[in-house]
Amino acid sequence: MVIGLSVIGFIGWWFFGKHEVAAENAEVTDDRQVVNVEVKGGYSPEVIILKKGVPATLNFTRKDSSSCLDRVVFSDFGINQALPQDERQAVEIDTNKPGEFQWACGMDMFHGKLVIK
Repeated sequence: MVIGLSVIGFIGWWFFGKHEVAAENAEVTDDRQVVNVEVKGGYSPEVIILKKGVPATLNFTRKDSSSCLDRVVFSDFGINQALPQDERQAVEIDTNKPGEFQWACGMDMFHGKLVIK
C-alpha cells in the first residue's frame, strides 16, 4: 500500500508539479536570431524568447529515437516539420507578431513555448 501511494504521489508530481524549465533569450547577430534546440526526452531549451521583428531560426537536433519526437508542430505558424534523427533541422519563425506561442511534438506529448516581445 505504501508503494502504491508513493507511485500515485510521484505521478501527481510528474504531471502537475512545477518543474524547472530551461529558457533561453535569443541573441541578435547580423540582424538575425538563431537558437539551437536539442530534442532528447523533450526540448532544451523549452522556452525561447525572441525579439519582435528580427528574423529567427530555430535549429532542432533530435537525439531521441522516439517516434513521438520525430516532428515539431507550431500550429500558430502553420509549421509541421519532420526532425530526422541526429541531423540539424532549421525552422524559420515569423517574429512580426508579439505574444506567446506553443509548439509540440507530433503526438502533442512534449511542449515548448516561444515568447516574442
